[in-house]
Amino acid sequence: MNLRKPLLATLLLLSPALALAHPGHDHAGVLSGIAHPIFGFDHLLAMVAVGLWAAQQNGKARWALPLTFVATMLLGGLAGFAGIEMPLMETGIAGSVLALGLLVALAIRPPVAIAVGLTALFAASHGVAHGLELPELSSPWGYAAGFVVATAALHAAGYALVRLLPQAAAPLVRIAGAASAVTGAWLLAG
Repeated sequence: MNLRKPLLATLLLLSPALALAHPGHDHAGVLSGIAHPIFGFDHLLAMVAVGLWAAQQNGKARWALPLTFVATMLLGGLAGFAGIEMPLMETGIAGSVLALGLLVALAIRPPVAIAVGLTALFAASHGVAHGLELPELSSPWGYAAGFVVATAALHAAGYALVRLLPQAAAPLVRIAGAASAVTGAWLLAG
């Protein structure tokens, strides 16, 4: 009987286990990074609202708002990894839920520079919070990749919701913004 094929098959099946036999290959950082914005209700509301608000804009602002949020959030995350804290960070996060909700509810279209500035301000608070909450033993780079991907996906979901809904459903988006604003006010009061 030829043992070469079963031996080769066994070695191939074991090769992934051998590759993962040393540290640095766990995906806990990536999964934790993905989970943080999705299961953090305040983060979830703000990030979907960025997508909703971006979809309500015209021209460059449609891309500038989500890209600014993700880039600034990543910079804030790096600052958080370094242990740099932001004064009133939690207040800034709750305030972002309130403000972004109002911006969506009222379908505000400020000049792009103002919209980008507001978005960056909100994103900095979220990013520092993500960075400071790096789970123990997680790779900061995997964790950052996770929260960047999750944030971009939440922005895309909000954007797609507005763009794919018929025009008659526009009031529902405004109602969602108002609900987010009320939640933000509740978070600030708590």
